[in-house]
Amino acid sequence: MSDKPNYGFTTTILHNDRRKAIEQGSLHKPVHTSVAFGYGDARQLASVFQGKEPGFRYGRQGNPTVGALEDKITRMEDGVGTICFATGMGAIGALFQALLRAGDHIVSSSFLFGNTNSLWQTVAGQGVAVDFVDATDVANVEAAIKPETRMVFVETIANPRTQVADLARIGELCRARGILYVVDNTMTTPWLFRPKAVGAGLVVNSLTKSIGGHGNALGGALTDTGLFDWSAYPNIAQNFRKQPSANQGLAQLRAKALRDFGAALGPEAAHHIAVGAETLALRMERTSANALALARMLESDERVAAVYYPGLASHPQHGITQELFRAGGSLLSFELKESIDPFDYLNRLQLGIPASNLGDTRTLVIPVAHTIFFEMGADRRASMGIAEGLIRVSVGIEDTDDLLADFRQALDI
Repeated sequence: MSDKPNYGFTTTILHNDRRKAIEQGSLHKPVHTSVAFGYGDARQLASVFQGKEPGFRYGRQGNPTVGALEDKITRMEDGVGTICFATGMGAIGALFQALLRAGDHIVSSSFLFGNTNSLWQTVAGQGVAVDFVDATDVANVEAAIKPETRMVFVETIANPRTQVADLARIGELCRARGILYVVDNTMTTPWLFRPKAVGAGLVVNSLTKSIGGHGNALGGALTDTGLFDWSAYPNIAQNFRKQPSANQGLAQLRAKALRDFGAALGPEAAHHIAVGAETLALRMERTSANALALARMLESDERVAAVYYPGLASHPQHGITQELFRAGGSLLSFELKESIDPFDYLNRLQLGIPASNLGDTRTLVIPVAHTIFFEMGADRRASMGIAEGLIRVSVGIEDTDDLLADFRQALDI
């Protein structure tokens, strides 16, 4: 297929594998399970190892099936290159492993996925200082920046309280200060939002969630948008300075995080994710519509104390959501009136499944404070606005009427 036609998002992703030759005319990139790749010419093998020509060296550093997925994610995010990892946390961990040194400083949103929060706490104990701020206001980010700040890290829509970072203005700040801006796009996905539009240099996606979309494979990705000037980044090793500046960040990440740390994505998981990604736009349209309908229903019920969903006009960052995102996404959370036990409520649901994943085709529910955020303690939860009775909902693709009826009947006690 030619690259010349300006195809839409889904058409591009659906036919992306066929833009390059595929064995036997397969419509999907086959699953390559080999961990070693032989060459008929030893000089060519050396050339591949030295980065002088494309090719595969060893399964931990790349694989044809994983490479096809990386190309797909790059096109989704309108980037210049992508590295896939075994999990989303592997991708975030790569930032520390490859790009940060003792004495560096990170400014991070305080509204974070629980495991990301835990990772930054670990990082803080290993010589990299981390300041957590309310990133819904750029002024808080600016006030925390120091001369040694190397990175600003935010999520688009925070899990689980759905706070939306001041994305565009933080991007302007980072560009003016020459700071690497990293945006975790997991809860919006490249279909609802591209962080490149607000100046992000690196984009994180947990492929386990909506991009894979079916809860059957773990994976993560870092995409370089091409906007950050790596030649000015102080932590690039000299051997990577030999490459063009645009390639230096990904080259160091692939070597220092993927090769050295070993969080490689397997080809079988890459295949599952690549196939799931083909329907990303269709699923996000459906789950976002379902989430908005459910949020409106819950907000109108007097037995519900609070609903958090950026698609609601009552949400503090609804304006940013309307300006930047196609829709409000599939994540919402809510609190019940004190007279209703949240565990009993969850047990009355017939369609909402108590489970900890996000972005599945099925609707998943979880009592946040008692499970995924239990480890961080009551004080930290309170600082993040997480009430003890908060229920998180990852809304699926069920028929809307069925979903609303289920959440409504669970309130009838």
